[in-house]
Amino acid sequence: MNSLQRYIYIIMCLLPLMSAAQERTVQNRPYTDLRPLHFGIVVGTNMMDMKLRNVGQQTLTLKDETEIESLVTVDQNNWDPGFNVGVLAEARINEFFAFRFAPQLYFGTRQLTFRNFTKTAELGYTVEEKQSLKTVYVGADCDLIFAAKRFNNHRPYVMAGLAPVFNLSSKKSDYVQLKGYDVFFEIGMGCDFYLPFFKLRPELKFMIGLTNSLSTEHQKTMRDADLMPYAAAVDRVKSKMFVLSFYFE
Repeated sequence: MNSLQRYIYIIMCLLPLMSAAQERTVQNRPYTDLRPLHFGIVVGTNMMDMKLRNVGQQTLTLKDETEIESLVTVDQNNWDPGFNVGVLAEARINEFFAFRFAPQLYFGTRQLTFRNFTKTAELGYTVEEKQSLKTVYVGADCDLIFAAKRFNNHRPYVMAGLAPVFNLSSKKSDYVQLKGYDVFFEIGMGCDFYLPFFKLRPELKFMIGLTNSLSTEHQKTMRDADLMPYAAAVDRVKSKMFVLSFYFE
């Protein structure tokens, strides 16, 4: 079972809880949502993805003014689960709306495969290079939450918002290097479960970058001419993430 299938399985397990029996029961923590401001912590897991736009056949000019022909393609062929951790502050707007600010750290890895068709034609076999692109984002998630009316000890909701992030991990040896910043649009759904001592909120959201997160200046600083075709293989990257989080308040 791959990572995406595991996420789907977890959500399928949560759905019956979100549609629990409609009989009235004793409410746990009945006044918790009436507070104007409340705080909590969040932990979760994520899968980082990226959409790469390949340049295709191109002519590159090296630092010594030599021109070379290059055809290298790049794709992400594997999704490794990462994790995220943070804190939250949520402000009540009215009975159904709330605003949440949740600074978080996102840790993840993207596995990239480069296929050099220029060398393949010369050598007669496929030439591939791998890159493990490790990423650490510091994010400041700002979300608007719309929740249904509470029934018993659960309350489903949907959310949307923006998350500006700073990328703390980049290495000069990487073929593909990301910028130090990005802005994600995020949308998702979840459900509040009111337990006797705290409120648990599982949430699944999708995040997509709004900017070109590729550092186009990176290839200009590479000293090894053999690495330049790999660094110049793409000209646009859109970052994406699937995030399953658990909020504790």
